[in-house]
Amino acid sequence: MSDFSQLEQQFAFIIEIDRLKAVLRKNKPVTLDRYENTAEHSWQVALLALTLTRHATEPVDTDKVIRMLLLHDLAEIDTGDAILYGDNHHGAEREQAERAAVQRIFGLLPDAQAATFFDIWQEFEDQRTPEARFAHAMDRLMPVLLNLALGGQSWRENGVSKAQVLARAVSQVALGCPLAADWLRDKLDSADAAGFFG
Repeated sequence: MSDFSQLEQQFAFIIEIDRLKAVLRKNKPVTLDRYENTAEHSWQVALLALTLTRHATEPVDTDKVIRMLLLHDLAEIDTGDAILYGDNHHGAEREQAERAAVQRIFGLLPDAQAATFFDIWQEFEDQRTPEARFAHAMDRLMPVLLNLALGGQSWRENGVSKAQVLARAVSQVALGCPLAADWLRDKLDSADAAGFFG
């Protein structure tokens, strides 16, 4: 008789993370008139990183970056999404809630795998490695690209200024992918002139 216990734990994790598809973000997909969900964001930002790794500030382990980006937002199953420019995006209370959420979600997995996934998630949060800085850069870059493609849709809807985008998004992009940050600064000037900001 086969022992399916680990497989069943892994399946329970996979079914649980399906709930990420129900967590809505503030950006809309380019071709759809609805808000994207966090699962879509995680997939797209992982592909963005795969595409741009050659522009990272330092050499990075691309597979590790992709693992970080696939795991980094799983806490939103419990906490929901918080817009980068809002007051509730940062702070000890949100950090504690996210930590508790990933511990619960990763706790569905076999112990060794849960510990590995938690370590990857924590590395992303700490931003101390080249991979974490590049992953953060990609996570900040993707919503800006969507806003540029959609005339500032979420910036206008949420009253976001150019100064906020520079301070909270572009500054993080610069730490992991300076070339993209330079490109963004140029594009944001044009976006400002076109009325993309709230």
